[in-house]
Amino acid sequence: MALKARTVLRIVVVAAGLGLLAWKQFHPHAPATGGNDAVAETAPAKNQAPARPHTWKLGKLTLTACELGRPDSGLTTAAWCAPFEVPENRDDPHSRRIRLNVAVIRSDAQVPARDMLVFLAGGPGQAATETWPMIAPALDPLLAHRNVLLIDQRGTGKSNPLDCKAADKNDRIGAVAGFDAERLRAQVAACLKEVQAKADPRFYTTTAAVADLEDVRQALGAPSFDLVGVSYGTRVAQQYAMHHPDAVRSILLDGVVPNQLVLGEDFARNLEDALKAQFARCTAECKARFGDPYQTLYQLRDALRANPHKVSFRDPQTYQSVERTLSDDALASVVRLFAYSPVTTALLPLSIDAAAHGDVGPLLGQAKLISGDMADSMNGGMQSSVICSEDADLLQPRPQDADTILGTRMIDTLQAVCSVWPHGTRPADFHQPLKTAIPTLLLSGQFDPVTPPRYGEEVLKGLSNGRHLVLNGQGHNVIAAGCMPTLVKNFVEKLDPAKLDASCLDRLQPTPLFIDFNGATP
Repeated sequence: MALKARTVLRIVVVAAGLGLLAWKQFHPHAPATGGNDAVAETAPAKNQAPARPHTWKLGKLTLTACELGRPDSGLTTAAWCAPFEVPENRDDPHSRRIRLNVAVIRSDAQVPARDMLVFLAGGPGQAATETWPMIAPALDPLLAHRNVLLIDQRGTGKSNPLDCKAADKNDRIGAVAGFDAERLRAQVAACLKEVQAKADPRFYTTTAAVADLEDVRQALGAPSFDLVGVSYGTRVAQQYAMHHPDAVRSILLDGVVPNQLVLGEDFARNLEDALKAQFARCTAECKARFGDPYQTLYQLRDALRANPHKVSFRDPQTYQSVERTLSDDALASVVRLFAYSPVTTALLPLSIDAAAHGDVGPLLGQAKLISGDMADSMNGGMQSSVICSEDADLLQPRPQDADTILGTRMIDTLQAVCSVWPHGTRPADFHQPLKTAIPTLLLSGQFDPVTPPRYGEEVLKGLSNGRHLVLNGQGHNVIAAGCMPTLVKNFVEKLDPAKLDASCLDRLQPTPLFIDFNGATP
């Protein structure tokens, strides 16, 4: 597998599939300061306007006004923050204490609704406070009456992150030639040594995160939760609902990961299905320009498998000429990155054709932008803790995937990583399907290459008050697409998924495939 140090430890083909939010909007939401529960630290001087309160008492927690940052951005979001300590080992109250980063995006309402929205980030490995700006536009309508809780899941963000800074320091994006299990195990061992100086990776699992979330809920005064899980966050939401059903008012799952799923096992099939469906949209003009994009992709793959070689292209951020090794493994990872978003997928036939004719700039330049965004927001150590504890031992060989674009590299990589990384325990019922009457809305993109619509249909079987919406022409994570933010608001407010009028989604269409860099044929 084409693996840089960070990609190895973040298992980027998993990370991309389970954590990537396709939209890149930013909508800062200033915290409201009204309401009787805000406590000013100093009394206002006579004849002066009241000072803006700096603390806010919510349940047993005292939150302080703060700004949420985002990797590689000067933009911030106003929020209210508080550290929250929990035992690292949930079975030993006297174990090392770790500090979770807890933040609340405050509602505009003087008296907000009793229930709270909870955003559960993807990955595994993303931090809720860092990825909030990307999902904020989708949930903004609900802030009129509800507060939003963000917790950096243990091992991510500012919650004792399982960082591998030494590995990151030696990163060179794309400067690799192929999968080498021995080299990979050595890199993982180096990362593990660094992580173990401050953490025991066995205790950074979904199950531990669910217990953390319940402790925070109790400290906040035990509000009911409206869970919003994105990608891997849908696993967290389902696990929480299974163990704390009385605490959950509603569930929204975007990019659904069934509890029964073994992460990584059928990603090769999912990508293949998505690529075939997307390339089948190639019109007569598209075929006249590119021939058969699917066939061209495989011809390029075969050529690179036989002759991986160094290529040069201009970095789209620095404009400097860079040299990288392009192999079939690297091609597979790049194509998979493109497949997440309708916009980048629309560029695939054009970019593949250019690469087949010797111009790799469009393909590798765009891939660098995408992978850079994800790498900055993904924690590889925490991701390894989750997958190695919850999925790796259940992975089965899939020789039928050997000749697909992704091949068997996913399973090979996970097994190599998890042969080194420590494993936590997995509850006996962990992979049991969710069965609940809690109002639940499931969202899938028609062309999702990682959590396809059939995953949503599988979860829907256990829901007596659920509904599954498949958004036409969309990819991975669709909560911000079209009129979806309005539908999300209506669902959370009315709790009646069956009567939700989703006809506005009929206006969504696939992004036309680009014929050249000016766009599609008019």
